[in-house]
Amino acid sequence: MARLLDVRALHAHYGATEVLHGLDFAVDEGAITTILGANGAGKTTTLRAVCGMVKTQGEIHFGGQRIDARATESIVRLGVAHVPDGRGTFVNLSVEENLRLGAYTRRGKAEIAADFDRIYGYFPLLKERRRQQAGTLSGGEQQMLAVSRALMLRPRLLLLDEPSFGLAPLIVQELFAILGDINRSEGMSMLLVEQNAALALKLAQQAYLLETGRVVIAGTAESIRNDEAIRRSYLGY
Repeated sequence: MARLLDVRALHAHYGATEVLHGLDFAVDEGAITTILGANGAGKTTTLRAVCGMVKTQGEIHFGGQRIDARATESIVRLGVAHVPDGRGTFVNLSVEENLRLGAYTRRGKAEIAADFDRIYGYFPLLKERRRQQAGTLSGGEQQMLAVSRALMLRPRLLLLDEPSFGLAPLIVQELFAILGDINRSEGMSMLLVEQNAALALKLAQQAYLLETGRVVIAGTAESIRNDEAIRRSYLGY
């Protein structure tokens, strides 16, 4: 399987503080890769580094192009969509207006209109709420809106930062089932950062475990999920 994202010797800094120490990881075309680790391990910084949002060293290749020197907007236009932690919903805009913002880099009214139907097919509740102010949605609905807004970009790679955070278990199960459907039906690649290791390892094909900004374990999600020593030592279940 061809690699869509290939990251080599990635270092990332906030000012003088180095957070990532030479990460190597990849996302295959059409696959889901998960990055696991405790709070402070560097998971969120890894996604921000891919998007060009933090100072980095090393190489990041996307779709055969080197992107580590590019501006964030340029990376977005190549087809990388980021769903940040905290959802990033535009609370004063309606659901539909939030979705239109997700398609701001695109042209073609007919295609964008068709994508509204596509999104509402995955998240029918958002269709019911399309005129509603986003800030009045529940936490689960706002997370669904954040994912949907990213999908309106028609990305080749979807970056997801802690999508289960703060959500009720039933909502989390529903959201992850939809992400799996999108991956299977559209072949959309995903890079998932997640604290819920058990759920992430069921969804993903490949997994990397970070500890203090370094990859300490890498392998198939199935092999890590079935390794009791890894689960007990690093994943807490």
